[in-house]
Parts: sequence; structure tokens; C-alpha cells
Amino acid sequence: MQDFKTATSRRDLIRGGAMLASGAMLMRPTTVLAADSNMAAIRKAAEAGRDASLKRIRDWIALPSIAAENRSMKEGAEYMAELARDAGFQHVEIVPTDGHPGVFATLDAGAKRTLGIYFMYDVKQYDPAEWSSPPLESRMVDKPGLGKAIVGRGAVNQKGPEATFLAALHAIRAAGRKLPVNIVLICEGEEEIGSPHFKQVATKPNVLAALRKCEGIFIPASWQDGQGNVQVNLGSKGIIELELVASGEKWGKGPKGDIHSSLKAMVDSPSWRLVQALQTLVTPDGNTPAIEGWFENVRPLTEREKALIGEIAKSADEAQQKKLLGVTHWIDGLPYDKALERLAQEPTVNIEGLVAGYTGPGGKTVLPGKAVAKLDLRLVPNQTRAEAERKLRAHLDKHGFADVEVNVSGGYDPTEVSEDSRLIKTMLATYAHAGVKATLNPRIAGSWPGATFTAPPVSIPAGHFGMGHGSGAHAPDEYYLIESSNPKVAGLVEATMGYADFLYQLAAIK
Repeated sequence: MQDFKTATSRRDLIRGGAMLASGAMLMRPTTVLAADSNMAAIRKAAEAGRDASLKRIRDWIALPSIAAENRSMKEGAEYMAELARDAGFQHVEIVPTDGHPGVFATLDAGAKRTLGIYFMYDVKQYDPAEWSSPPLESRMVDKPGLGKAIVGRGAVNQKGPEATFLAALHAIRAAGRKLPVNIVLICEGEEEIGSPHFKQVATKPNVLAALRKCEGIFIPASWQDGQGNVQVNLGSKGIIELELVASGEKWGKGPKGDIHSSLKAMVDSPSWRLVQALQTLVTPDGNTPAIEGWFENVRPLTEREKALIGEIAKSADEAQQKKLLGVTHWIDGLPYDKALERLAQEPTVNIEGLVAGYTGPGGKTVLPGKAVAKLDLRLVPNQTRAEAERKLRAHLDKHGFADVEVNVSGGYDPTEVSEDSRLIKTMLATYAHAGVKATLNPRIAGSWPGATFTAPPVSIPAGHFGMGHGSGAHAPDEYYLIESSNPKVAGLVEATMGYADFLYQLAAIK
């Protein structure tokens, strides 16, 4: 494992030009962009910056800022700030919060329009034993049917795509071109724990004033699938991350600590107490929330949203999707289009993990004094985090589980954005310019703190944008494509050029 502290100089680590050339071309960009002197010069600069740009990604991956473990968070914020300065942002500040700090930066190009960019500098935890190569070394590996990719924690979620956006800024500057829009950059280090303090960053007076000038904001993402297609998402589900804790101490029954399991005949079990509480949260099949009032504010899908989902179902490869997920059928045996509707429409109660007593090799005959369930609750419009937390607590109390603790670690409301917004129109125009097939998607089932931007007091459109490909977020062998063998899938230079083109498209679009 590479120790970040062995680096001789943080600035030396992040100096460099734009992204590594992949050698693969998208369907049209070479001929289209060659006709534009700005883009031709920027592409040349991007290709010239290959080695330094690749090093920038690898060195960032080598610094594993992990909020859940309070690991390298101060260093992560400082490194993020240095990346921003190196990319040309004139004002950069580290923003303290009640948790881990955020970073705020502005790049004033004297342009008429301003774009917001959201970064996260934290990553998920990892177990090196589960990886085929050390997760901080970012080794280059062959991916059959795709090309060469970097494997490392944070490669696709989210450091690879974010570094690719920075590469576009480096390339524009190296080409001697002026940015067509101003940029407001806002970063956090707690996305992977539910962004519990991010609103403190976004609503700091100078940050809020800058964000409200933006046409919209997006998080860079490697959004192409293995065939080169993308989805333009018009929203995402909200989330609450929490744990439920049943303990003998709070319950007043059962042991306060672990005792011998033979005593179960006369001592209550906090573990079974937790299981019984969990069973009340969902229907017997585990598929539908049963918390009182959970659906009273849920907005049904519109006919337009159902039509968009129907188009996605027609063009998607259902068999391949099942293979990737390791499943053989969808809930209730639903056909694919109805399963996709359910994916967008339904709130969920999911058990991430259950922990009690001994879980190592062999047996250890104990009756645990405490049991913990890690949950995530996905929310849809028009649910809110505050409403959901109240209803969960009231439900447990009503069913006789007032002793079961609800410890919320983070979360946020659902995000929605209009397809008529300038942000979405620019995404579609940029994908079209690159010859990338783009499909409108009403809502992704995943979550990000976009509601921080779409809701008051910021109130601007928010979404995801980016070419390129990667996979394995939160999992072993997470990867980000570097050299694409598929002419329809962007490698790093093509993805870099996608971000550069977005800036010009936003400046020009009506």
C-alpha cells in the first residue's frame, strides 16, 4: 500500500497537463472538432499532456480519504484545494464544517455564464484481500472488450471522472484558449457517509452567492455503458443512512454484555429483539416498506416518465443486465419495463448489514448483549429526509420498540431537474455533437446530494454528465477506462474533450 506521506511534494504530484490519449475515437468528434480551431488546439494540448495527466489520477487514488474511517481527511481537503489551484482557479478555500471540511473555488473567466461543478474527494472503505491488485496502486489492466483501465479505489467513484474534468481545464489553458464560462467548484469529503455536513458548505454566504449565479451544476461521471450509450438523468432518489441498535442496556431485558448462550433458556435476546423490529418495517416478502404513512406523499410516475422508461427498456439488454447483477428474475416476476418503473418509482428499506456477537470462524456460544442493523432508506419525490426520519421513529414506538435506537449518519432529499433546463439541453447537445446516443431517464435509483442544489436556498438545476466508462464503485476491482478498444466508448482524451465541449456548448446554447 502506498503511503501518501512518502510523496516528495504535493504540488509535484498534481502538476501536469491534460488526460492520457486513449487511441480510440468516438463516432464523430475527430472530424467535427477538427473544423473548430478551438477544439483542434485543445485536443492537441490534451494529447500532449498524457503522462502528467495519468500521474495526476494515480496520485489522487493513492490518497485514500475515507470519511467512515476518519482517514486522511485533512490531507484529502488540502490535496483537493491544491488540485483546484493547479487547474487555474483563482480563489480556493477550505471550508470547515462540524464534520470533515469542504473545498470551494471559483474561476472567473469574465464570461457571461457560470457553471457549477460538484466534486467529492472521499472514497469508500476497502479490503485489500478482496482485490486482484492493491487498491491504491492504480495498476493498468486489460478489460476484454473495453481496453486498458486503471484499477483502484476511487478510480470511477469519483476521482477518475473528476480528474478528467480538471484535465479539460488544463488542456484549454495549455492551448492558449479562454474559458467560455466561469466555473464555481464545490467539493465535500463526506459523500460516502451521506453528506451530513455538506449543506454547511453550500450555504456559507460567499459560496451560496456564487452557486446562485450558476446556470446549473453537475458531478463529473463516466456515464457511458459498454456500448457507448449514456443516460441523461432527470433526477435521483434521496437516501437516509442509519443504524438500528437493540441492546440489553436500553431494553431493560437481556444482558448488558455478551454472555454464554446456554443461558438463553432464561435470558432475553437483544438480537431477536432487533430481528422482530426489522420485520415490522417491510411486508413479509421484504420488498415494500410497511412504515406507517410512508407512501402518503410519494408522487406517482407521470405518463411522460413512464414513456421515457419504456424507451429505455426497449433499447436495453435485459439479459446482460441480469448477468451483471447475478440475478435470474426481477421482483414479483415483473417484465423488464415494469421492473424499471418500480426501480424509479418505489422507495425502499434495505438492510446493508447485520452485526451481533461472534461472526468469525467456527462457533462461539454467546448470547450477544447488543445487535446492530445498518440500513439505507431510498426516497422518491415528494418524500423528504426529515419526514422519513420522523415516521420511522413513530413506527418503531407504535409497535413497541421505543428502546430500539435510530442513529442516523447522513442523507438527503430526492433530486429533480427539468428536461427543459439549460443544463439538460447542454448535456444533450454535447452528447449529440460527439455522436453519443443519449436517452432521457426520469430518475436513477442511486443517490447523490443534488437536492442541496435544487432545493432552496440554492435552487439551480443539478445532474450528472460525462463520457468514458468505468464500473465497480464501492466494490473490489473498481476501474476507470483509460485506453478504449471500442470506437463508441470514450477513452480519456475523448472524455476530456467531452467536458471541454460542454463548456463551449453551455456558453452558446439558447
